Amino acid sequence: MSFFKLRWVDGRRYLVWAIPLIFLLLFFFYPLGVVFSTSLERFTGEIPISLWRNISSTTFFTFKQAIYSTLVTLIIGLPVAYIFSHYRLPGIQLVRILVNLPFILPTVVVAAAFNALVGQRGLLNLALQGLFQLDQPPIQWVGSLTAIILAHVFYNLGIIVRLVGGAWASLSPNPGQTARTLGASPLQEFRLVTFPLLKPVFYSALVLVFLYDFTSFGVVLLLGGLGNATLEVEIYKQAVNMFNLPVASILTLLQMFFTIILTWLYRKLSGRPLPILLTGNEDRRTEPKTVIERVIVVAGMFILFILIVAPIIALVARSFLMLEADRGFRGAVQTGLTLRYYIALFNDTQKSIFYVSPIRAVINSLLVAGTAASISCVIGLFTAYGLRMKGRIIRWLDQMFLLPLGASAVTLGLGLLLAYSRPPLLWSSSWLILPAVHALAALPFVIRSLQPALSAIPTQVIDSAAVLGASPVNLIFRVELPFVSKALMTSFIFAFTISLGEFGATAFLTRPDFPTIPVAIFRYLSQPGGLNYGQALAMAVILLFICGAGIWLIERFRLPGLQKL
Repeated sequence: MSFFKLRWVDGRRYLVWAIPLIFLLLFFFYPLGVVFSTSLERFTGEIPISLWRNISSTTFFTFKQAIYSTLVTLIIGLPVAYIFSHYRLPGIQLVRILVNLPFILPTVVVAAAFNALVGQRGLLNLALQGLFQLDQPPIQWVGSLTAIILAHVFYNLGIIVRLVGGAWASLSPNPGQTARTLGASPLQEFRLVTFPLLKPVFYSALVLVFLYDFTSFGVVLLLGGLGNATLEVEIYKQAVNMFNLPVASILTLLQMFFTIILTWLYRKLSGRPLPILLTGNEDRRTEPKTVIERVIVVAGMFILFILIVAPIIALVARSFLMLEADRGFRGAVQTGLTLRYYIALFNDTQKSIFYVSPIRAVINSLLVAGTAASISCVIGLFTAYGLRMKGRIIRWLDQMFLLPLGASAVTLGLGLLLAYSRPPLLWSSSWLILPAVHALAALPFVIRSLQPALSAIPTQVIDSAAVLGASPVNLIFRVELPFVSKALMTSFIFAFTISLGEFGATAFLTRPDFPTIPVAIFRYLSQPGGLNYGQALAMAVILLFICGAGIWLIERFRLPGLQKL
């Protein structure tokens, strides 16, 4: 038996839940409760017509962009998932990393990447202006619904490929072969046999993609323009730009209502098992042989290049390019290589509105991320130990600690701002509030990584150590933790990368003199001037490579349970 079951009275073993529950209460339930109470306090009568129209139009656009983004992601993602699940390709590991990379990339990096590709000073516009001698950029996507949809596809394509493609590769080939023997065409086989078997994971992936599109913040804020505000963006504008907390609170309440429904629906659908699976680790993937198969593979890889690789390449390349337009010469498109933007990261001008040099924002983010990853791993360990118990209460607690997965970062940021900006807990002005909220965002992933690792520890090893006289402390540090060290290390890396890119809640809580990298990138992108733009791209590239290294390490060590989310 484990340490927490060894010679413990049944009631005392539940003390392992004390720290996780206090953490969840302080940084999740209490802030959301403050938002709810604020909404009720400020709106005791009828909602004004102007406010009602604003809420209606914002809600309509939120659903509209989420539906369009989800549909386009499915249309593109399903063929790519088919390729990943049926064909063995050279360099597939690198392609898999590229597909999964956007999932943990910060939204500001994605916005910077699409700006570098199709923005006013992006590479594609630059090439077209030079080719056709144009004075104005021909592509005007930034600030439109098209830019939002493309960025969401970039973000969520990996979810479809990982979830649906993984399940597709695991299906038994027998039902499909039987259908083909009976005369079914490939399309009929998919419609009548394969798709019904994939329905559980397909619908759960569909809801998860829609949830992420519905709660998208940074992408819409930076790429959507002034006329395209979702509930998340409108909450931020009302609270930060207009300081209209009553309106922000009621919008947050509406956002919470839809988010809770979507999260519940996802958890309900994701719990359904696939009816027919392969046994063992059999790999049915083959080399593409026919002309049609090769065309399918080439088309799929081309789509991945355009949607995922091209924005990343454009971001890196543009951060090393100096345009005449960057120097203030309107309409000129001559280019030259430069390190000026990276060198400028170390400059600290006294007139800067950011109060610190950009490199200081990098240091701030590393400090916050390291602290947040440590907190999430400690809380995750306690929670994973507690989940080894049995009973209905434990099942409820398991679901409770997954709630932050579907929570809106903007909603949570507003709640923390309201809750801890007044006595008795004046925590909102402390930088330590950032690691706490970042740890909360990473906690569901950490728990889902550590829980199966702890469950896989052989009971004979623990029992043998106990019989040989190992103390409870020795059982933890010398027996159990060495078994989960790999999962703990990858959990720390994943939590670290999540913290580096968190922007929604951080935008509410960060101090002007303590910006993180995403906040600094947002500020620089919002300011005119080629140097500001270039520094934003340079910081985005730094963040890109840190996150890329993180996903490479996660794939290398195969983070347990991650794809179950």
